[in-house]
Amino acid sequence: MLRGMPLNLPSRRSAASGDDLGLGLKGGPRRGVNKDGTFNVRRVGAPAFRPYELYHQLIAMPLPRFFGVLVSGYVTANLCFGSLYTLIGLEHFAKASGAPMGFLDAFFFSAQTLTTVGYGHIYPIGTLSSVVAAVESLVGLLAFAVATGLLYGRFSRPHARILFSRHGVVAPFRGGRAFMFRIVNERSNQLIEVEANLTLSILDPETGDRRFHALALERTRINLFPSNWTVVHPIDGASPLAGLGEADLHALDAEFIVLIKAFDDTFAQTVYARSSYKAEELAWGQRFVPMVASGPSHSVVDLTLLDATEAAPLPEPAS
Repeated sequence: MLRGMPLNLPSRRSAASGDDLGLGLKGGPRRGVNKDGTFNVRRVGAPAFRPYELYHQLIAMPLPRFFGVLVSGYVTANLCFGSLYTLIGLEHFAKASGAPMGFLDAFFFSAQTLTTVGYGHIYPIGTLSSVVAAVESLVGLLAFAVATGLLYGRFSRPHARILFSRHGVVAPFRGGRAFMFRIVNERSNQLIEVEANLTLSILDPETGDRRFHALALERTRINLFPSNWTVVHPIDGASPLAGLGEADLHALDAEFIVLIKAFDDTFAQTVYARSSYKAEELAWGQRFVPMVASGPSHSVVDLTLLDATEAAPLPEPAS
């Protein structure tokens, strides 16, 4: 039995009945929340084609991939309509120069029709080719309206750019010990009413189930966030970490799950940021180096010092 566990860890009944954070109680050593805030959960059994997920995927995917999808869709649409014009017969189209039509001409005519540019040096002759060109114009109008909405949705959606320190630390704090990590706003926008929530996830050594413990913080909220914030969990007698050492946290596969909530003054909306720290990502006997310096007229926050630490001898742990 690990030191301190009978005193601080709740019973198996309470762990199975109400303290599931939403990541599941079952499973061996694994990370619940990745460093970038994504959840380490995979869904299976859903249909391969889910049209109801398309909008969310286009909004949430990385920007380079999003533009790649737009360009690929644009090229594919022109290839399809250019091929259709070729099947109809290129003799049903005329060029202002009188030169014969080719597939490349049909492709560029499709691009002009899809975007409703219509330079006029190529034009359809006959009912069928004119009907297809009219349908393509309608498809182009609808497609670009959807693409514009998606692009606006991506840029208008608020995103928190909160940087987390690469490592958490176990450092001296008010005559005892404390678990700490540091955050800073990477952007120059204003975040107010910032709240922090910290949860400890460990493996039950008897059942192998995941158990979650809400960790009390020295300060759960700050009203203003122009600088950095070191979030502190004091390891006192009431803490689930009391009496546990570095080896104990490794044996329990401990994970500290962090949720940051803030109000973005620019978008007038609430934003969130998530991250986590595994037991091997904790630096024991270290404390953060100050990253704020005072200037003659203003303070200076050096973001390069976010992960900077220095040695700090630890007092004996609380029992």
